Amino acid sequence: MRSITLIFILLIFFGCKDEYKRSPNITQVEIEDILTDSTFSIRALDFNDEYIFYGSSDHFGRKALQSEFKIDLTEIVISDQKVHDRYQMKNDSLYLHFRAIEEVNGNLFALSIGNPSRLFKLYRKARKPKLVYEEVNEKVFYDSMVFWNENEGIAIGDPTENCMSIIITRDSGESWSKISCSDLPPALDGEAAFAASDTNITIVGDHTWVATGGKSSRVLYSPDKGITWQVFETPIIQGKSTTGMYSIDFYDENNGFAIGGDYTKPNDTIANKIRTTDGGKSWQVVANGKEPGYRSCIQYIPNREGKEMVAVGFKGIDFSNDAGSTWSHISDEGYYTIRFVNDSMAFAAGRGRISKLIFR
Repeated sequence: MRSITLIFILLIFFGCKDEYKRSPNITQVEIEDILTDSTFSIRALDFNDEYIFYGSSDHFGRKALQSEFKIDLTEIVISDQKVHDRYQMKNDSLYLHFRAIEEVNGNLFALSIGNPSRLFKLYRKARKPKLVYEEVNEKVFYDSMVFWNENEGIAIGDPTENCMSIIITRDSGESWSKISCSDLPPALDGEAAFAASDTNITIVGDHTWVATGGKSSRVLYSPDKGITWQVFETPIIQGKSTTGMYSIDFYDENNGFAIGGDYTKPNDTIANKIRTTDGGKSWQVVANGKEPGYRSCIQYIPNREGKEMVAVGFKGIDFSNDAGSTWSHISDEGYYTIRFVNDSMAFAAGRGRISKLIFR
């Protein structure tokens, strides 16, 4: 009898899998909070099969996606717990603020923004992060990070000299080196980047695009994983320290999209959405004067031929099914950043929470 009871309980817990089916045209989103804490302000997000990883205002962390089930066969008791690890790193008495993270083969990289900027590597089975890069400069401010493969990665930040700050690793993140300004396009006056969603960089194969913002907002491009660089102008709104591109994404080597605006005027819709079809060499304003206004993150929906994308910001969630020419507002729920799992499910994070989003 005990074995029958056990089988029945296991079937309840493990026998059903969630199946998410979406309509051809997304009209709504279902939101399930995974992690809530009013002290969090999360602008960096990544995941694998086991964890959601995030960067917050005073720590970085990982939250298990699945419960760890423990079964006591004697008493027929099942208990579960979703492990949540937090890592608070200090400079003197102040906690470091993390807005750029990346998961690579179960290892987590977390990069802090200000002076000193510190990059930590947390190995998959380790409990203590390892410091792999540090930069001390009154102007240092890193914004975003991404890896081309398990060995090679890149992070970008505001200028400390006369070019954007770009650091690169070629040894699985064990060491990082900063590219000399002699090998990069000079930065323009007031040109920097926004640490708004950890999506200032996007890659397709060996190709890399970096979105800058501020008084000047351009796209830095490398065809060879950061060895050589060129720069392209954009027509996005710029001219103030709060204007420009806040997020960029490419679906393939040719088709890309960038979004931003002015976060101090979030309802403004003029020249805040731009699109390219030639790999970033030229850009066109789309949906000019139409919603959405300022958004901090843009992501293509996977496996939808570069036509469908979602934009998020503190003013809500918007969807396009025609490569950004027109948009529909599907939720007023505010988020800073979003990452897709498949064409119907994503994780999003913002002030005080991480959520699972199901698009219908």
